[in-house]
Amino acid sequence: MGTKGYEEAVATDAISLAGLDQGAFDDLFADKEDCYLHAIDAGFAWVELAMREEAAGKAGWREQTRGALTGLLRFLDEQPEIGRALLVEVPTAGPRAVSKRSEAMGRAVAMMDLARDESEGAAPAIAAEAVVAGILAVLHRRLAATAPESFTRLLPELMYLAVLPYFGPEAATEEMWGDLL
Repeated sequence: MGTKGYEEAVATDAISLAGLDQGAFDDLFADKEDCYLHAIDAGFAWVELAMREEAAGKAGWREQTRGALTGLLRFLDEQPEIGRALLVEVPTAGPRAVSKRSEAMGRAVAMMDLARDESEGAAPAIAAEAVVAGILAVLHRRLAATAPESFTRLLPELMYLAVLPYFGPEAATEEMWGDLL
């Protein structure tokens, strides 16, 4: 799905990539959509694991968020076709796939909103949802490109976006420019 796109991909593509035969595919999945829905679950679990591993042991929301974003961006640099399958192709696959992506984005929103515990609570209630949607839009556009640029280089700017509504422009600028200030 991430290489050909949902519409163009066929079950035999998955069968050959997985080294299965048609009978094994039929035993595991009802059809292409069912296979894709299982792949989405596995893909989001894989991405979330990469994010948790990078955030593990970090102190404070900003450090944990930087770690989680680092894990996500490295994953996308290493596996852009999976990123495309998870973020770009989902709407084409229909409402069940969109629902699965929405669940994953809901988990990201909940993590982002933990900033309220460390900030002075000045951010509007919608801030976490807006930040996650903004990050998703940036990643979607780059993943949809024929030859995506490096994702890890986006870390300072994405941290700026994440930090700004909770901790203000000075902290956000510090995230973006770090030691250069």
